[in-house]
Amino acid sequence: MTGGSLGVRMWSYGTLPDINGVIPGDEKLLQSKSLVNVRKNSTKMFSGFREKERSLPLVWCRCLGCRKFSMLLLIAFALLVFVLGSLAVDKETISLNVDQQIGTLSMVLPYGNGAPSNPGASWIFGKKDKQKDENYLVANILNEDDENRFRIVGSKGASVLPSNHPCAKFTFPPPPPPNLRRIGPRPCPVCYLPVDQAIASMPSSPSASPVLQNLTYVHDENPIKTEPHGGSDFGGYPSIKQRSDSFDVKESMTVHCGFVKRSKPGLQTGFDFDESDVAELQQFHDIIVASAIFGNYDVIQQPRNISEEAKKNIPFYMFIDEETEAYIKKKSILDSSKRVGLWRIVVVRNVPYSDARRNGKVPKLLLHRIFPNVRYSIWIDGKLQLVVDPYQILEKFLWRQNANFAISRHYRRFDVFVEAEANKAAGKYDNSSIDEQVDFYKQEGLTPYSEAKFPITSDVPEGCVLIKEHIPITNLFTCLWFNEVDRFTSRDQLSFAMVRDKIMAKVDWNINMFLDCERRNFVVQTYHRDLLEQMPPPVANMIRRPPALPSMRRRTPGKRITRRRSSSRRHRKAATGNRDQFLLSTF
Repeated sequence: MTGGSLGVRMWSYGTLPDINGVIPGDEKLLQSKSLVNVRKNSTKMFSGFREKERSLPLVWCRCLGCRKFSMLLLIAFALLVFVLGSLAVDKETISLNVDQQIGTLSMVLPYGNGAPSNPGASWIFGKKDKQKDENYLVANILNEDDENRFRIVGSKGASVLPSNHPCAKFTFPPPPPPNLRRIGPRPCPVCYLPVDQAIASMPSSPSASPVLQNLTYVHDENPIKTEPHGGSDFGGYPSIKQRSDSFDVKESMTVHCGFVKRSKPGLQTGFDFDESDVAELQQFHDIIVASAIFGNYDVIQQPRNISEEAKKNIPFYMFIDEETEAYIKKKSILDSSKRVGLWRIVVVRNVPYSDARRNGKVPKLLLHRIFPNVRYSIWIDGKLQLVVDPYQILEKFLWRQNANFAISRHYRRFDVFVEAEANKAAGKYDNSSIDEQVDFYKQEGLTPYSEAKFPITSDVPEGCVLIKEHIPITNLFTCLWFNEVDRFTSRDQLSFAMVRDKIMAKVDWNINMFLDCERRNFVVQTYHRDLLEQMPPPVANMIRRPPALPSMRRRTPGKRITRRRSSSRRHRKAATGNRDQFLLSTF
């Protein structure tokens, strides 16, 4: 490219002065001089900008001081981060901040029938649940004059509600964007009826028990182990044949179901109660709530958001062993009234197992034996805190669904084989016992979960909450489930599907396996006691200021010293030297 062409191109953009009327001469020399001038002017222009940019911070430093200027920058940056972070948190929690908005319908804007009408909600339910809800039977109103009472007609999971039902238009909100989703399980919104309407929805008569009408239990004062597979003196030692026969559902049955040494549970059976407690446990109740703490493993959690009707009519029972009793007495939590808040404490003597978690399976799975005159029960593990009224829970997961047993599915796993490997990896039980149990189930026909099991949506429950109506078929299910826990490992997630599938193969019966995020809506999970004790105590929020540097000059008491501002290099060097001496002295 020639100088002439460069000059014309630059002039065409207005960078050269008008050259009309210039004295002719050496063209190359003229153009080269013009280019030199342009370059000099542009260099001066850019250097001027740089000097201005450099001078701005110096002006601020001189006006405010370099330290103050740095602090202002830090404060501005911190405010920016705080504002952006709060906006992200608000977006992230806007759809999950239910705290569960207990007992009210104001939070339930259009929420529908347990299945998402919004296509974006398929991340919660999936194809199987949509098909399952399409098969639900239509619901009718029991009495048009009674606005508080609703009856769902049908035999299985009636989730299509009458148009005037308060939850008929309930739908899940769309999921948050992928970049705002939280990692791990979280609660999701649930539509509960107000407590008065939930109470009015309670069925007046028990649900029908398919096939099985009369269930009795084995009584053996001297149980003897005759086969290598498991069992215990508490639960007996059923043979393989007896186990197989127990899954053949008939009109009248007698099965092993714990407490084998006596016909009346709690008296010299290996899971014993005080006589005063035995008398109370025999009383009739429509509904009970039960939990247990063995081995002083958990901290008693008080229920919240419980209505006055529930406090008056629903007893809350907490089973504890003598080790836990000694601890809470030492802490002056338990007195002669046998109550801790809402919980009525029942002390268990002569626990049958050395493993505290296995002892906890007795009240969890055999409540119908401990409470023979109860219609409905809600079981929650000792680490959970109930935060929704029991009437609302029963209405949502049993009565509204025409179900008589409800349990949440695992939030991540739905295959027994995957669950077994996860238990082994986490050290939940010794690997050889888990492998033995899974191999036994394989021989009996257990296969990995697949769509062929539909409408069953999972083989793995999150078994910390059981919602149950006490009728023969559900009592049989929990008896046989307990027998598997007594025979094999105490990991009840591994045996759940085997027992359920064998019973369902014989009778028209199903279990309401609801979403784990719905379970997390009505219970709050806390830490076990050992973890709580290891946690440091909470620290109060304090504003800590950095220590000030020591004064460079000694002040005379009562005498005010005025500082002279100097910009001399000598003063700056002196100050720097003193600071360096101070920093070195600290090492």
